[in-house]
Amino acid sequence: MTPCHDRDEWDDLVNSSGGHPLQLWGWGELKSQYEWSADRVVVRDGARIVGSAQVLLRTLPQPFKSLAYVPRGPQAQEADRGRVVEALADYVKRTHGPIGITIEPDWEAPFSPLEKGVSDEDLAERIAAPSSDWLADVEAAGYKRSENTGLIPRTLIVDVTRDEDTIMKELSSSTRQNVRKSFKAENVRFGLVTERADLDQVLAINKETAKRANFAVHSDLYHEQIRDFMGPASQLIAAWEGDEVVAFVWLVVSGKTAFELYGGVNPRGMKLRLNYGLKFWAMKHVKEQGVERYDFNGLLNDGISDFKRQFAKHEDMLVGTYDKALSPLFPVFATALPVVRSTLKRGVPAAKKTVANLKNDPKATLSGAASGARSKASDVKARRSAAKWNKLG
Repeated sequence: MTPCHDRDEWDDLVNSSGGHPLQLWGWGELKSQYEWSADRVVVRDGARIVGSAQVLLRTLPQPFKSLAYVPRGPQAQEADRGRVVEALADYVKRTHGPIGITIEPDWEAPFSPLEKGVSDEDLAERIAAPSSDWLADVEAAGYKRSENTGLIPRTLIVDVTRDEDTIMKELSSSTRQNVRKSFKAENVRFGLVTERADLDQVLAINKETAKRANFAVHSDLYHEQIRDFMGPASQLIAAWEGDEVVAFVWLVVSGKTAFELYGGVNPRGMKLRLNYGLKFWAMKHVKEQGVERYDFNGLLNDGISDFKRQFAKHEDMLVGTYDKALSPLFPVFATALPVVRSTLKRGVPAAKKTVANLKNDPKATLSGAASGARSKASDVKARRSAAKWNKLG
């Protein structure tokens, strides 16, 4: 297991191994501006590279020390996944001493893809089925599936290697009509955002969309740093009517995968249905770059997810979140985590207050968490709020 300190070498490795854009060097640099640090490591079997991972480390209040987190990683072929995650846990424990490691790989669950609109109950039964093959190897390495999800595993991934007509046929009939109508709309264009004034319009739409859909957003500076640290891997695409930005989708792109970070539309864009054409234009745009997968980034039971579902006849399920405890304190932290995440919906100050309370009196905070968890409806709401926040990265 060896660290990598060269950006070009690392990104070449991620792209050549089919890695996710959240494993690119720039994403680690971005998160390093916000109380995280990044360690990029390569797993070898002799001279052969069998895996790699960008590990993010977050300092936690005492006595927890830190947490290791691997967003949409590591990279490893199926036959190597068990030993790669085992080696990764051994490395971070020895090198950084965190209380635990959490991985959220970009690996499809064995039962994926799913039929469109599969029920939560049906999905839960499939998840609960005994693991086999490579997933059993991951669990044998000491990892346990967790409901403390950061990145949503239920999603929609469109295969953009197919021709455009085939992709179009998978859209619902009304969606196809809206796409074609938006492409013919007068004084409308689609393209990459390159001007500061257009970026300002995008950020305004993002805030407006967040207010309408009731989720939190990062600062303008954070969004600007996505562009700065990710470089060409950050691709902000917009729809204009004249000089006005009316819809946008913000992608991060690796060699194989395009991943939606954010998207939004203002009332004028909704009236013209330009958010439909924008999605299809974005898929065509990344297809031209040789990208194979377009990931819509998460499906919940909400209006935004209903909109996403119109672009395919299936859904996808990634393997989800897996934790490995590296300290006896990890179960305490894991119990408190949903409380901290749910407060993020009310903003960072509220979350910091919760963390401070946890630091001063962990037992009292956890007792409150257990009491709140008795209500199933409250628990579902908290998990959805956490998912919406964590979708923002």
